[in-house]
Amino acid sequence: MLNNIGIPGLLLIAVVVLVLFGKGKVSSLMGEVGKGITAFKKGVKDGSEEIEKQAATTARDVTPEAEKDKA
Repeated sequence: MLNNIGIPGLLLIAVVVLVLFGKGKVSSLMGEVGKGITAFKKGVKDGSEEIEKQAATTARDVTPEAEKDKA
């Protein structure tokens, strides 16, 4: 269904959205979308850092006891 839209169809949709909502509303909506994307990226980054930190704290030394004294 959406395969046949093309560039002219997208332009028509953009014009209709602009006419219906106005420039200010569309601009503020895009600003909110940008903030949401930024917050999502920050959350993913913080989550991966937390997982790495947790993995680093739970890492253990698996060297056999007999070889620990040799070093």
